[in-house]
Order: sequence, then C-alpha cells, then structure tokens
Amino acid sequence: MRVLLVEDEEFLAEMVAEGLRRDAIAVDVALDGHAALERLRFGAYDVMVLDRDLPGLHGDEVCRQVVRSRLLTRVLMLTASGTVRDRVAGLGLGADDYLTKPFAYDELLARVLALGRRARPALPPVLERAGLTLDTARRQVCRDGRYLSLSRKEFAVLETLLRAEGAVVSGDDLIEEVWEEDTSYRTNAVRVTLSKLRAKLGAPAVIETVPGAGYRISEGPSAGPSSRAPAGPSTGVEDTR
Repeated sequence: MRVLLVEDEEFLAEMVAEGLRRDAIAVDVALDGHAALERLRFGAYDVMVLDRDLPGLHGDEVCRQVVRSRLLTRVLMLTASGTVRDRVAGLGLGADDYLTKPFAYDELLARVLALGRRARPALPPVLERAGLTLDTARRQVCRDGRYLSLSRKEFAVLETLLRAEGAVVSGDDLIEEVWEEDTSYRTNAVRVTLSKLRAKLGAPAVIETVPGAGYRISEGPSAGPSSRAPAGPSTGVEDTR
C-alpha cells in the first residue's frame, strides 16, 4: 500500500509517517496542499491522509480536486473539529472517511488499511501461494507451517508479489508500491531486499526472476506438507527497514 500524508504540523506528520512505515506501508509526506497536488500528479496513491485545516491551499480544495480528477485515491480527512456539521461537510466534499484530532494511532492505521482495501480489487486478508501464507491483518508470514520473521520491506515486497497472483511484477512497480518517492531502482534496494527475503524463505526457491521483466511467485513445489503444525510462535514483522 502507498499512502500520501498531508499534514502541516511537521512533527505530527513525521510521527505518523514513521508509524505507518513500521507497519510496512510506503508513505510520502506533503506539508501543504500545493505539494500534495504535485505529488498526486506524478504518483499513484491508495490512500491520502489529509489534514483539512491546511494553510494556503485548504484541505477542502485538495479533496475537491482529487474527486474532480477521478483519482482512485481514497481520502481520510483529519480535523481538529469533531462536530457533526463538520463531519458531514467533509464527507460531502468526497472524503471517504473522517477522523478527529487528537486520534489514537491504532485507529488511524485501521482506517487507512480499510480504505486501502477499498482502493484495490477485493482480495482475501490471508494470501496463499506456493506453500506461503501471508496474513495481512496479523502481519504474519509462514511457509509450510514455519513462521518467518521479516523486515517491513521484506513483508511488503512479499505481499506485493503474492497479490499479483503469479503475474510478473517489475522492479519499478515494486519501488512504486513499497518504497518512498525518493527511491530509485538504481539504488539496488529491490535486489538487496529480495536477496534477504529469499534467504529467509529458504529452499526450494519460490520467487522467480524473469529476465528483463521482473519477479513473480512461482508455482513450484513447496518445501513440505502445508498441513503440519507451525514450528513455533510468530515473531511478526521485524522493526527494521
């Protein structure tokens, strides 16, 4: 999932962005409405978390332009005002959801994830292929009953590949889905992350490199019977990049 966070309070923006990144979500930050529209012009986002009370170009106008442009980006509007009139007005502009400041981070995360599911074709919360099971809600991955501890980026790359359902995903598409906007494919970020991910997944290899095209989850045999009991408790997603 890719999120655009539009918030003029820089400290709050960085705190929220870091929290979302810990949950394997790629986040770009815009500190004003004009910067938000510029990013929307050149990047595809599943969800925009939009502060309504922006200086300069108001959040209402940003929302109007998103709706007018018929972007698929879902809008979660933030505001310090929690009156019914303001909530109704925000939703009337075309926002998909509304959250009042101050808010609990866990609630914001839940709303972002829910909107992200609406921005994409419906898929089950648990993705399975080639002996792999990825639970998007619990942030857990196992292969043939063996739980794996993945970094945030490794988890996000694996989720992107599983969501493709066997189709090839290019390196540029992985950058677009998983990394922030200032990352280039030339940084080797994709290849390094894939190398570590493959090592953790173990043999036989399930991530196939398609020369000149990208990567996909192969239909090859799994490492063992998927019905056997897990080897131990899940350690979830590591708090590392």
